[in-house]
Amino acid sequence: MGKLVEEFNGYREKMNDRIMETANTNIKRFFALDTTSYADGALDVKTKEMLGLVASMVLRCDDCIKYHLGKCFDAGVNSDEMNEIFMIANLVGGSIVIPHYRRAVEYWDELSSETGV
Repeated sequence: MGKLVEEFNGYREKMNDRIMETANTNIKRFFALDTTSYADGALDVKTKEMLGLVASMVLRCDDCIKYHLGKCFDAGVNSDEMNEIFMIANLVGGSIVIPHYRRAVEYWDELSSETGV
């Protein structure tokens, strides 16, 4: 993995562990709800992650975008599909999404550089 991916995943894991050390029941339930909501159901994991990515881009949450990019990559989203996801996010979110789009492309390029997806 590249530097962007390693730094993001390392920091996220470290801080999630720290949060769980002191988290109350409601925070733990929220984290569990987030995890279980993205499991296979009427929609498969890949579809849910693509929806999560579009929502994250429209909401302009860079950490969320990186997280869902990684999950989309793990779910087998290819670069052609990713370009359509980016198109939908920019269409729905408008031009204010473009800076996040740039960073998302950079992160996706790093994710896919080792596998040529």
